[in-house]
Amino acid sequence: MRLVNTHFVKEGSVLARPVINSSGKILLQSGVRVTALYIERLIAMGYDVLFIEDDRLDDVELFATISEKTREVAYKTIQNISKYIECNTEKSLPVSGVRLTIKEMINDLLSSKDILGNLTDIQGYDNYTFHHSINTTIIALVLGIASGYNDQRLLEFGMGVLMHDIGKIMIPECVLNKKTPLTDEEFMEIKKHTTNGFEILRKNNDFSLLSAHIAFQHQEKWNGSGYPRGLKGTEIHEYGRMAAVADVYEALTSRRVYRKAVEPNEAYEFIIAQANSHFDPRILELFKKHIAVYPSGSGILLSNGQRGNVVKQNSLFPNRPYVRVFYQGEEELSEPIDYNLADCPSIMIIAVENR
Repeated sequence: MRLVNTHFVKEGSVLARPVINSSGKILLQSGVRVTALYIERLIAMGYDVLFIEDDRLDDVELFATISEKTREVAYKTIQNISKYIECNTEKSLPVSGVRLTIKEMINDLLSSKDILGNLTDIQGYDNYTFHHSINTTIIALVLGIASGYNDQRLLEFGMGVLMHDIGKIMIPECVLNKKTPLTDEEFMEIKKHTTNGFEILRKNNDFSLLSAHIAFQHQEKWNGSGYPRGLKGTEIHEYGRMAAVADVYEALTSRRVYRKAVEPNEAYEFIIAQANSHFDPRILELFKKHIAVYPSGSGILLSNGQRGNVVKQNSLFPNRPYVRVFYQGEEELSEPIDYNLADCPSIMIIAVENR
């Protein structure tokens, strides 16, 4: 399978992975042959890329990071908690659902055969907050696992990250999804989501205070320029520092109603450039080793003019994956060529081209 920009998907192509909506429900199952109408509708709904079957890559296995069932449970969990808050119920939040969701995520990640290469999620831009919370949690848990967290710390950390943006429930949607630049007053309203979320979570005894502090601190920055309190360096709890990296990376690589998604390699470079300013440099070392610069299935253009796809990750060299090329420029090669870019220092990936 390979990633294809929706605008380049050809009618009759077969989906290699399902397309899921904002509620975690499957819109189109894997194996479906897409029609022109399907493609038109998916573009309108904000789906930028699709996983398409390609017999030239049949021997390449791309494993889902978490199962479809776990993702659907996660959506339902966030929706249930959102409804509790919106209804101003006096009852405690349904924390058992959050705990179960994070346990399932951890189990899926620990049993995954290829965490590094498969963080790509097919999504549109409806209910962005739900998508963002789940995908940020997956990335954060990958970093937590890499940091050596035990099961209890992973659970505590994951529960806080899944709820890190829950305070946005109290902010008007017209502000959250505004297509034009925010006014100073609107940005002040956005900033309240950190304190709102902290207050919601800390009142529930089933959330640890450290879990609640992830909502409070995920917008703080290593150099003290963040909010809400302008904390600096290790004044920010490690959970908050780690969640901040996952939060920004996921936000950059997701499409919003007011901007296109940034390619993973561009988001990766942006994150790394913020060492010692926005982010803890120690955590960025984990990020560099455990988040793929070019996710498996991505279309790439090489410095020698050849085009193809990433087929496998190099765990020791995340920016030098295994690739398979099919074209020299626009001309198809008589036989595909496989490269381990770690063994080819003179060949560089110069662009991502999902076509």
